[in-house]
Amino acid sequence: MEKLRVELRERSYEILINRDNLHLIGERLLRFSTGSKIGIISNPTVAELYGNKLVSSLKNEGFDPYLILIPDGETYKDYFWAYHILTQLLELGFDRRSCLIALGGGVIGDITAFVASVYMRGISYIQIPTTLLAQVDSSVGGKTGVNHPLGKNLIGTFWQPSLVWIDVDTLHSLPEREFISGVAEIIKYGIIWDRDFFEFIKTNKEKILKKDENILIAIIKRSCEIKAEVVSKDERESSLRAILNYGHTVGHAIETLTGYGSYLHGEAISIGMIYEARLSNLLGFLSKENYQSIKDTIKNFGLPVDMPSIVDISAMIKTILIDKKNIEGKIRMVIPEDIGKMKINFEVNIEDIKKLFYE
Repeated sequence: MEKLRVELRERSYEILINRDNLHLIGERLLRFSTGSKIGIISNPTVAELYGNKLVSSLKNEGFDPYLILIPDGETYKDYFWAYHILTQLLELGFDRRSCLIALGGGVIGDITAFVASVYMRGISYIQIPTTLLAQVDSSVGGKTGVNHPLGKNLIGTFWQPSLVWIDVDTLHSLPEREFISGVAEIIKYGIIWDRDFFEFIKTNKEKILKKDENILIAIIKRSCEIKAEVVSKDERESSLRAILNYGHTVGHAIETLTGYGSYLHGEAISIGMIYEARLSNLLGFLSKENYQSIKDTIKNFGLPVDMPSIVDISAMIKTILIDKKNIEGKIRMVIPEDIGKMKINFEVNIEDIKKLFYE
């Protein structure tokens, strides 16, 4: 079992990474001072694969688990379905000692965390991410959120999990497109923090795509180490944590403008990373060689690199203008000045944004 710790004083928690460990979660929960009622939030696809194993593990240790399902997809990460989960919890008599488990990808993790943060002003929850993207990114760090038609994750809170429990065996049931989408966030960690890790990803492309378990555990662990270090230094994104948003200004705008359904998160972020790297090159920071290396690496993993033709550029600019990182109408972005080094909350002129998309 690979173990990491996110150090946040009284809100600290562990990230545990292994293979074939889902059946052990009930035993692990005995270490927490949680009540008997456990709400497992999932979608029908993931629940069919792993729900029974998780329910059995909890029942074997004396817990009283309830499976609460929402439809599968980013489209359903909204306040309506959050309200649906809250209603279910109230009807089932969940109290402040009850616990939630997010069993699924980023959508399930985000909405479960959001519900946990607001139910009776906050109850504990555990992340069991079943997608690569969720394992390396959204399950760690305590950001919660639901989407709004005007923008992604504009409604949310900071609420740390009690535990992140990663079973890499769940990746074998993941559709190839979903798996490759998760690789985008792994590439991001190399760009924002660790050039050697970036080179390691490039060198081990074939093993990653073949889902070599030793390589998977290594890249998941390193990604989580980077995020844990960043979050431990800046829990609420006052400065350093903003580097995790690389690619997300343009990427979130793509997701918003395509209706949260046409592009997976990692696919949108891939395009976002390329455009934001190109912006840095246009501004004279990132070298042409490093820009090309970022673009080639993303492309070589089969991720998209071009702006979708269905996206209206004027709408793209308007969406960027309401990005939650902006302050008092000023566009703030995270752009790479080198691989492994970022400019944080860099103020970008609207004319430079137009040049990026129109020239």
